[in-house]
Amino acid sequence: MQALVVDGYNVMHASPRYLDIADRDIDAARAVIVNDIAAYAHDQFEAIVVFDGATNPYSDGTPHEVAGVQVIFSPWGRDADGVIEQEIARRHAQGQQVVLVTSDAQTQWVGLGLDALRVSSAQFVERLIASAEEDRGFLPAGSPGATLDARIDPATRDALAKWARGL
Repeated sequence: MQALVVDGYNVMHASPRYLDIADRDIDAARAVIVNDIAAYAHDQFEAIVVFDGATNPYSDGTPHEVAGVQVIFSPWGRDADGVIEQEIARRHAQGQQVVLVTSDAQTQWVGLGLDALRVSSAQFVERLIASAEEDRGFLPAGSPGATLDARIDPATRDALAKWARGL
């Protein structure tokens, strides 16, 4: 199975869909991104989303699984690009094909040097939106399991929100 390695904040900044939410609630914007990626990657990719936690002294880089997506906040003092490059290199060494989603030029070059397939963040957002529109016919909005919030219990959601803010 291919790995899908996504620069989370890069995707967030590539679309008003996520930025509009982030202006009100950054945790909600991240949850929507993870939810969209989970729906897109379902049974096709091993999905990994990396968010930058470099300025958060409480971020230790521990991966967490949310809706089948591995979510990583880079550890304090280390940017997301370094974690993304490490994830690509590890999977390349194991012979796994990687699809890299970022618009960061340096990270793209590292990925290409490790035979990763590159998709810009804007192109990926288009794919996410198209996939979500296609899926609407199968899972009506408002039905149980339609959103990430519906699939995780409130205590876990609160713990992730506090953790992401370094509390």
